[in-house]
Amino acid sequence: MQHLSGGIDLRNLLLTLCYDGRRFHGWQIQQNAYSVQEALQTALSQIIGDGFDVKGCSRTDSGVHANMYCVSLKTAHPIPCVRLKAALNRWLPLSVAVTDCVEVGADFHARYSCKSKEYIYKIWNSEVRSPFLEGYALHYRYPLDAALLNEAAQAYVGRHDFTSFCTLDNREQGDMTREVKLFSVTRDGDMVTMRVEADGFLYNMVRIMVGTLLRIAQGKIPPDGIPAILEKKDRKYAGPTAKACGLYLNRVYYE
Repeated sequence: MQHLSGGIDLRNLLLTLCYDGRRFHGWQIQQNAYSVQEALQTALSQIIGDGFDVKGCSRTDSGVHANMYCVSLKTAHPIPCVRLKAALNRWLPLSVAVTDCVEVGADFHARYSCKSKEYIYKIWNSEVRSPFLEGYALHYRYPLDAALLNEAAQAYVGRHDFTSFCTLDNREQGDMTREVKLFSVTRDGDMVTMRVEADGFLYNMVRIMVGTLLRIAQGKIPPDGIPAILEKKDRKYAGPTAKACGLYLNRVYYE
């Protein structure tokens, strides 16, 4: 257990959340937009005061959802985990819920202790849109051959430079190599789900991977075209960035 000046014990807690991303401009605090981090920190201030520090496991973009999002919370407040979980679920907006709260070691960090993350992308593949899935799945009215796309997507698996699958911005670029552990495309009725697990993800990487597979479905990229796109290391050769509405951070894995 770490200590604050004066010898006050500093606890380290792991909070697990889920949230509806439609109501937020991503996880991270922003000056002119409401974020999940702001909602969480506002609720924490009401419960334990302002002496805390939170670190999220990942950035998520505006409109992206989370079935599992992890936060490390450092605080000297003695509130038991079970009470903190209950109190947060009273103070948080209805679009966010805390599903778990446990004490962890002092060196645990929600982002840097993470070994891999899993995202899913939902596509409602029907001629008729579903009013119940607006904002929660991409509506795609044209035929999708899930088996064909699943086979094509296996080219993503492995350790590659994913520069072609990253939106370049002002963030430090660094090493663009990531290891994709699995990528699957499955169908359940009209719902097509793309699932990808990797040791890390670049900015918009999953959404560009999805957009590229949709280009394959449209015949604009050949089914065996992904290796060549990876080799180019140039964003312009991959497909468009799929909409945020279908993307969910689904699992976060620690040792």
